[in-house]
Amino acid sequence: MSVTTAARLIALVSLFAGSTALAVPPAEFTTFESGQVRPLALSPDGASLFAVNTPDNQLEIFAVGAGGLVHEASVAVGLEPVAVAARSNGEVWVVNHLSDSISIVDVGAAPPRVVRTLLVGDEPRDIVFAGPGDTRAFITSAHRGQHRTHGSIAAVPGAGDPQLTTPGVGRADVWVFDATNLGATLGGTPLKIVQLFGDTPRALARSADGNTVYAAVHFSGNQTTVVSEGAVRDGGAFAGPCVIDGKNAPGGLPAPNADTNGVPAPEVGLIVKFNPTLGRWEDELGRDWSDVVEFDLPDLDVFAIDAGAASPANIVATASFPSVGTVIFNMVVHPTTGNVYVTNTEAINEVRFEGHGILSGSSVISHLHEARVTVLDIAGVGTVEPRHLNKHIDYDTVPSPAGVADLSLATPLGMALDATSGKLFVAAFGSSKIGVYDLAALESVSFDPASVPHIELSGGGPTGVVLDSTHGRLYALTRFDNAIAIVDVASEEEIAKIALHNPEPHRVIAGRPFLYDARATSSNGEASCSSCHIFADMDHLAWDLGDP
Repeated sequence: MSVTTAARLIALVSLFAGSTALAVPPAEFTTFESGQVRPLALSPDGASLFAVNTPDNQLEIFAVGAGGLVHEASVAVGLEPVAVAARSNGEVWVVNHLSDSISIVDVGAAPPRVVRTLLVGDEPRDIVFAGPGDTRAFITSAHRGQHRTHGSIAAVPGAGDPQLTTPGVGRADVWVFDATNLGATLGGTPLKIVQLFGDTPRALARSADGNTVYAAVHFSGNQTTVVSEGAVRDGGAFAGPCVIDGKNAPGGLPAPNADTNGVPAPEVGLIVKFNPTLGRWEDELGRDWSDVVEFDLPDLDVFAIDAGAASPANIVATASFPSVGTVIFNMVVHPTTGNVYVTNTEAINEVRFEGHGILSGSSVISHLHEARVTVLDIAGVGTVEPRHLNKHIDYDTVPSPAGVADLSLATPLGMALDATSGKLFVAAFGSSKIGVYDLAALESVSFDPASVPHIELSGGGPTGVVLDSTHGRLYALTRFDNAIAIVDVASEEEIAKIALHNPEPHRVIAGRPFLYDARATSSNGEASCSSCHIFADMDHLAWDLGDP
């Protein structure tokens, strides 16, 4: 290249750099919208806070001090990290949802760096350490993926062919590793893969003694299914004509079965729900469809795993808890009582139609999913006790009166439990708040939503929260602005915020609240698009919508 040509290129580059009209377009960005499960973790000594930066594929490391948080380092990990757990003050494990991997980070090195990568099942979500000396790592993963069939782990109990077309095979896996002996294979060798009868596992929690690990199914369902049109019930036609509330229902579907002009609707499928008391499948009229539904559909939501088993072969599920919720998010265990608290939503999909219900007499408008915390009474008789967080809502009044939404909490995700004060801090993702519940009042259902303190978070969309008892603070990751909010526990107020680097384009950041923010999209403050489209996906349920 001649000197003259080089000079012209330099001048041209300078011209472009100084011109706003010829600005370089932003780089492309692929949005996956992975749901964060355990985005924050404190080191055992409380001196460090670790945060997953999901859109930037980084682990962020902060020093914790009396004055707040100081950012110390960023470590590149796998794609879409959604959970982090500290095994020691110097070793941190990160769950990479999109990479199907675990990044083990030496945070004591200078600089901190990934020292080992473990390959696990499809779309891993959460991790806890438990078992003898807390040396066993438990990781939730879907029951599929190329890593579970790799020849290097063929001898591992639970590995191999996932049998995706075989009835009765569970679709939820928990991978168990010995953290002190990961094996010589490239992706590590697990001790065992525990198979659970559910689909898509998500949250994990451990008992105080580390002998039990609880695993929750994410899209658990609520024992509803669909009877197709033309099905035969009780040896007759689809159900035969029937009269409900004075209205003829030709074909057997519950009324109405015609539009406002009296034009009959065609035969369509019918949602039925399993009645565990009577042991049969029923529609909304209580009619039995069991002879049409030729399968059983258990509703096992949370499993207890023997984490302290002497032999890896005996690391198995020893108990299960049904009817905890339809979509299950996170769990936390009381260190003294052993009770398990589970954030979830319960779908009302067996109710037909949307709209205002003037002709149909029923509608799911404003009442799609109920936000709940379910208490598993482990110390007692193992009861499952759902607690509706928004019991103040009158779903028959649409729109809700002014002030109702202010008392509501939508899409409860991560929790922090303070056994000393008896408080449970619940991150309400769809309300941009943290609800503060008295545990005794929550368990007895004596709490008044109007008296439950709400901590407003300026960033919006809290996914996880951890308690720093030493400094009297809470740390919450707010997904709407990709930041860490610092909350003073005593005053129950946000006192500072630290932004994480975010490569997402502005249109994604600005658009995210339209999907998740229930205060902006419902008059009662509980429903949003993400009530059904969980983390921009779906709730995997059948709905009979439309407005006759």
